[in-house]
Amino acid sequence: MYLWALSIFFLLIGRHSILMDPGNNTGISEFQLLGFSEKPELQPLIFGLFLSMYLITVFGNLLIILAVHSDSHLHTPMYFFLTNLSFVDICFTSTTIPKMLWNIQTQSKVITYAGCITQMYFFMLFTGLDMFLLTVMAYDRFVAICHPLHYTVIMNPWLCGLLVLVCWILSVFHSLLHTSMVLRLSFCTEVEIPHFFCELNQMIQLACSDTFLNNMVMYFAAILLAAGPFIGILYSYSKIVSSICGISSAQGKYKAFSTCTSHLSVVSLFYCTSLGVYLSSAATKSSHSNTVASVMYTVVTPMLNPFIYSLRNKDIKEALMRFSRMTALKGIIVLALKKCP
Repeated sequence: MYLWALSIFFLLIGRHSILMDPGNNTGISEFQLLGFSEKPELQPLIFGLFLSMYLITVFGNLLIILAVHSDSHLHTPMYFFLTNLSFVDICFTSTTIPKMLWNIQTQSKVITYAGCITQMYFFMLFTGLDMFLLTVMAYDRFVAICHPLHYTVIMNPWLCGLLVLVCWILSVFHSLLHTSMVLRLSFCTEVEIPHFFCELNQMIQLACSDTFLNNMVMYFAAILLAAGPFIGILYSYSKIVSSICGISSAQGKYKAFSTCTSHLSVVSLFYCTSLGVYLSSAATKSSHSNTVASVMYTVVTPMLNPFIYSLRNKDIKEALMRFSRMTALKGIIVLALKKCP
């Protein structure tokens, strides 16, 4: 939370310093988010659909956090990282969906310049955190399966906290880098963003100043941020598969692999949808198609993560059942106390 507040401080300081620069010719005070469709008859359907998905995402991930927090059996590194991932997924969707719902409800497409920059910054921040946390979770499974006797020694609370802290630091500086570079761009008359949120690539395309350096940094950072964690995940699972193959009993193999299925499903969903968006944007120049495709990793993936972990993980299912029984019992006690004279 401290890093989050610190990142906001640096963002505001950077924006102020750039706007005070007399070489900055930006005369734009607001942008227009075009969204999915301009047809009035489709707006209630879009509003209801995205409101439902947003509420499912928030309450599903919040339920995972509360279940893990309330069950002492789940106070392990694996579930510590899972609660962090759930928190990031809530923040990830909250950077884009509420603004889109507000625009539909008020029948306005306006987002201020400062609001657009802030939204872009936090979107990149939580995207990076998602990738880094998935990589850390793969490393956790690697240690648990390949070095089970030393697991508690290696994955101690200090190291777990340090790994999460490093994820935040890398994501904060990555987001600040792109945001500070966008703040140096000038925007002329074209203020329409063919998307439902302020996305980095769309912002660069709208600029009327030289964007060569922005594009180079964006592609270089994308390769590092996408390929680096992905290679780390592949390496971890190659070692995991090799270790599982060395187990003699079929039951032992199943037990070892079952601890990875939830994480592997989430990783596959995240990277497959992201790759699908990239390939669709490369294959077609239609901004509408790209906008629809981006819903998969910005909304659908965070929404499905709680279902994947709750349906495929026995410990989480049992924790959720205990949490629901405990909540129901507390409710009964509160009602009984209210009825007492």
